[in-house]
Amino acid sequence: MASASSTFALSETEYHMVRHIVEIRVLEELKLSESSIYKVPCNLRKVNQEAYTPQLISIGPIHFGKDELKPMQENKLRYFHFFWERLSNDQAMRSYKHYLETKEQEIRQCYAENFADDITKEKFVDMMLLDVVFIMELLLRNSAWKSDRSKHEHDYVTTNSFRMEHRDDYILTQSWLSIEIARDLILLENQIPFFVLNELYETVVPDANKKQEHTCFVDLALEYFAFYDTQRSSSSETKMVLGSNRSTKYYLSSTISGSKKRSEENNDACKRPKHFTDLIRFFYLPTAQLGQCGCPDSFLRTAKKLQEAGVSFEKVMKRRLLDITFDKTRILSSFLCLSCIPCLNYFKARFRVPQLKVDHTTECVLRNLIAFEQCHYPEQPYICNYVSLIDSLIHTQVDVELLVEKEVIVHELGSDKEVATLVNGLCKHVMTNTTCYYELINELNKHYQNIWNRTMAALWLVYFRDPWRASSTVVGIAVLVFAVFNFLRVMRYFL
Repeated sequence: MASASSTFALSETEYHMVRHIVEIRVLEELKLSESSIYKVPCNLRKVNQEAYTPQLISIGPIHFGKDELKPMQENKLRYFHFFWERLSNDQAMRSYKHYLETKEQEIRQCYAENFADDITKEKFVDMMLLDVVFIMELLLRNSAWKSDRSKHEHDYVTTNSFRMEHRDDYILTQSWLSIEIARDLILLENQIPFFVLNELYETVVPDANKKQEHTCFVDLALEYFAFYDTQRSSSSETKMVLGSNRSTKYYLSSTISGSKKRSEENNDACKRPKHFTDLIRFFYLPTAQLGQCGCPDSFLRTAKKLQEAGVSFEKVMKRRLLDITFDKTRILSSFLCLSCIPCLNYFKARFRVPQLKVDHTTECVLRNLIAFEQCHYPEQPYICNYVSLIDSLIHTQVDVELLVEKEVIVHELGSDKEVATLVNGLCKHVMTNTTCYYELINELNKHYQNIWNRTMAALWLVYFRDPWRASSTVVGIAVLVFAVFNFLRVMRYFL
């Protein structure tokens, strides 16, 4: 009988027949390891296609040339003209275009899709140059707009006068248009590699246009996307991590080669944004490194069920969205009924959740972050874990009502039912085998399964839910004790 090795050995003729296929497979694996911009997987896209599709403007090659996005090309050209007027000479721009030509293959490798047949090198470089300059001019103008608006408000100048100074800027003077473009710029399929933008800022943007607080391009981007930092907690920390010195360009411009580098990059992902989607993801990650991922022993109970076991939901401000904790003192928390007394937090089982603000852009942001993690961070799906945790807490409108009452969730949607529908739909077709919250889930479930906790919680909800109800309960108990005492005195007198 032939051995296993000889059974699967290829003859020379067979090898030459499949060699081309083998070479293609190797190249595809290498390209995948270097990619950071992806088309959204079909199973995610079909749930809500609009959440992943640009509505006004195309950036990069994935949606390049689409008829419905061509009207914004005129604004791109206008912004290119505005940026050109900033320059004292055109030599810097010529050098930058040469930089794009030399980095063309490197930039292409950042995209998981192959555009070699559809977009020639010359067309690709021109497209990239126009898009990069548009983004840079938009961010520079946004910074000046915010600075001028703050100055005018301080000097009590009328809004009409302020708008006259920026009358040539159609995008920033139309608030709806500005919001929609910012929304398009965070889409996963609408990205440009960060190192390309950083190179333009470092080498071409004149020093006169760089504010003192903008030590690098990251600071400028943070100022533009501050709207998505719902906790207002990331800006200063991000600047410390990403913008501490101008050598940021070194690690931003480096590309990944090989699985080992990819693993090291994932471990240090917060410090090396690949593009705007990756930067937005950084807004939500805790400052402290998240723990190891694992599998919880069972599914997390809903918010209403946890409340019935005495879990106290508390909103947290100025903390990253994913920084969720469950705190309780082992012995004191067994007497939950005493937690109604102000300042006695030691008797509470506190589920501390940063406030989630839900508006009409929330679904788009979270869906694109989830899609990015599914493609690029399969071993660190922290946003997926967070959304899954919130999805476990919310099964019905009743759960949303509880979280809204505790201000853990605030929303601008029509009803609490819409929030429940939105959250329950985010995890559809999202695949994660582990979660970074598995220890927290196990602690919550262990607390729920304790019969004493549920008994004390029932006592707390009925008699000690607030100070007024607690005082009434105490008075009632005092009256009962006094009545029993008098009864015993009377019985003793007759006996």
